[in-house]
Amino acid sequence: MQGADPMAGSARGEKDVASALSEVSERSFFASPPLARLPSIPVERSPVASEPVAVPAESIELNAHRQPVRRFGRLRALTLSGLRADATKAVATELDRGAAFLLVPVLLAVGAIVYFSLDAEPDWRALLAATVALAVLTWGVRSRHAAFLCVAAMLLCSVGMLAGKVETWRASTAMLGSEVSTRLTGQVVSIDDMANGRVRLTLDVVSTERPTLRYQPERVRLSARKVPQGLTAGSTITGLVRLLPPTGPVRPDSYDYSFESYFDGIGASGFFLSGPQASAPAPMSLASRITAAIERARDGIADHVRETVGGPEGEIAAALIVGVRAGIPETINEAMRKTGIYHIISISGLHMALVAGTVMALMRGAFALFPGFASRRPTKKYAAAAALFAIAAYLLISGAVVAAERSFIMLAVMLAAVLFDRAALTMRNLAISAIVVIALSPHEVVGPSFQLSFAATAALIGAYAGWGDYRASRQAAAYTRGRSWPGTLLHRFAVMMAGLAATSIIAGGATALFAIWHFQRVAPLSLFANLAVMPIVSILVMPFAVFASLLMPVGLDGPFLYVMGKGLSAMIAMSAWIATLSPLDAVGLVSASSVVLMTIALVIATMTTTWLRLAAIPVAAAGLLTVAQVQTPDVLISEDARLVATPVGGGRLAVNRSRPNAFTIDNWLRALDAETIAKPDPKAFKTAPERLEVVGPPGTPFRCTDDLCVARHISGKVVAQAKSAIAARPACAFADVVVIDDATASDPCRRASIVVITKRQLARSGSAAVFFAPGAAGSVPQVRFAVEKDYRPWHVQRQFSREARGMEPYKRKGRSIPISPEPGPLAGG
Repeated sequence: MQGADPMAGSARGEKDVASALSEVSERSFFASPPLARLPSIPVERSPVASEPVAVPAESIELNAHRQPVRRFGRLRALTLSGLRADATKAVATELDRGAAFLLVPVLLAVGAIVYFSLDAEPDWRALLAATVALAVLTWGVRSRHAAFLCVAAMLLCSVGMLAGKVETWRASTAMLGSEVSTRLTGQVVSIDDMANGRVRLTLDVVSTERPTLRYQPERVRLSARKVPQGLTAGSTITGLVRLLPPTGPVRPDSYDYSFESYFDGIGASGFFLSGPQASAPAPMSLASRITAAIERARDGIADHVRETVGGPEGEIAAALIVGVRAGIPETINEAMRKTGIYHIISISGLHMALVAGTVMALMRGAFALFPGFASRRPTKKYAAAAALFAIAAYLLISGAVVAAERSFIMLAVMLAAVLFDRAALTMRNLAISAIVVIALSPHEVVGPSFQLSFAATAALIGAYAGWGDYRASRQAAAYTRGRSWPGTLLHRFAVMMAGLAATSIIAGGATALFAIWHFQRVAPLSLFANLAVMPIVSILVMPFAVFASLLMPVGLDGPFLYVMGKGLSAMIAMSAWIATLSPLDAVGLVSASSVVLMTIALVIATMTTTWLRLAAIPVAAAGLLTVAQVQTPDVLISEDARLVATPVGGGRLAVNRSRPNAFTIDNWLRALDAETIAKPDPKAFKTAPERLEVVGPPGTPFRCTDDLCVARHISGKVVAQAKSAIAARPACAFADVVVIDDATASDPCRRASIVVITKRQLARSGSAAVFFAPGAAGSVPQVRFAVEKDYRPWHVQRQFSREARGMEPYKRKGRSIPISPEPGPLAGG
């Protein structure tokens, strides 16, 4: 029967069919035939005539009872054999609906995560051989459905691992092994004006001298107090610089910044010791000239927006238009993070969708002014093509970050579907974009941007698809009561606010555990903040940003940037006010098993369309129950051995330095769920303490002499930090953990019950965490380093520093910074 087609009946015209195809939901392809839901369909259309054909009463009566029979059949199926048959049928339905394709990026991501989590670098020949063998086996078992699916899943995981290996080989970033001062000549790749007044430069290294580095990095990131007038991307500069090797994690299991630097191609960071000077231009390749031209355009637009809007609003406007975020004051950044609206600053799906929607609305409105043309031409396709061009330009000018790439791919697929009169299958668009991102940059899978972006988008798509199913299952109302125009406006406003609230709750719930895992923080008032801010962003900020960008070439952007700036002022004020109301957002550490379980639950809930989605509930419950099953460190030690911290009770974290590194301490405070730091008493002892009683009761912060600091953990264990082995010896009489800021030092205590950690160990293995055994008197503390296993390519440079080889640093000469001509790889010659 033609009327059983869920998308369109044969009596509809071609235009109706095309409209239905372009607007139909993904799940509508698999909906039950209309006769299976016939209480709301009293007639059917004849396949050859437009007159309605009477439906027999028996058919209506039969179909009216069909749905209750299916429900009671579900209850009768609660036996083992019935449940198994029902599950088999549901799995078959999911496969028919394309669930296998949706799992492709999931399995590729699993393979990439496994590769980047390995203790040692795998041999590419083994990975290639495994992939080929699985591909052959997949072909061999293609006639056995279950076996084919299992082997294909293994093949996709293997392909994900191989993709990670290929990207690692393709990057092959030369990374500096040790600190060194040299005169560097480089070509400017990008320029970022920082909020603190300094300028951050990314340079392609042309040459080094005094000393000449034999294993010089290809690209470095340096800061300077000032730069030559008129400096732009593509310019060549020279100056005396201090280069530092990429840093590792600030604590075990935290984000590895050397990993990020490796795949960003940054081999070293540092600063100019004197102001950089312009130098003779170096030859540039065609690709470099194109990149420099784009970067100059970005800088020019950013400068114009800053000058026109002014203040911090100008910095945020520049971030929204061209993706330049370095100049936003940290107080505003922190307020937006604390209120859960920092996603507004990061160019992602919201911005891409608003740009595409604004351009399409403008184009279709313009075409509507010419009725004759609009009636003869597919103006919707023209508008979609214009929107596709607009978001491509936006992606290019905004720096092409991961979230923007994912959003661009999704919207590009949807707009391409409009161009070819095809339905936009939203979840499939997400899967396609994930596959493309994983294929191009597998390392992004282990980063917070990829995880937060895709988790939020998948949850939103799944939730709204479920809501669409629920709405479709309800009987349509016989009529809609008319509303006055104030009532209509109020109704639409209520619907908009409800949609914003649902979006905030769904996206926040899906990403909460990932945010806690990576940043150890949540935003308790994010719902309130998003409800207050998002209407401003959607109505005043982003649309006017699009208008300003379109009119900027002809100089008519001023009024639109003015309105955009006023909207941003309101957004800043609201975020600052809500941040003052927000409770402490630090929540401590969560277990890796809970993150894995919640990820599995999210995949099940968003990718299934049958009752199998209920399987996500017990998995999510198990994830929530295991959140707190994580061992919190009792002592944290930085990789340079200069900073040590331990909890002393009352929400305080005792540190051994009066001016600790702010970034490191902020991470440690959130990880240990502490509120404040307890600074040391630098003159507590005239001589080094020799007895435990002198140190103080449990919970005593660091008390110091000139070269020794001691503190007492709330458990009673004693932590000491010394500048040398000689200075550490008095602490051997009572300390449980001794940290020595000397790469040449050996163990001065020589007692199995005392853990001694030297600068050499930290230089080779990164930051450390110490764990005390609860309630076990006399037990030896356990130490875990950030880089414990065999070096991966992004850690190889650690073994070449002077400290890692147990050597003293070069002595300073006068006011100059020491030059470290290291004989090892990636250091000076």
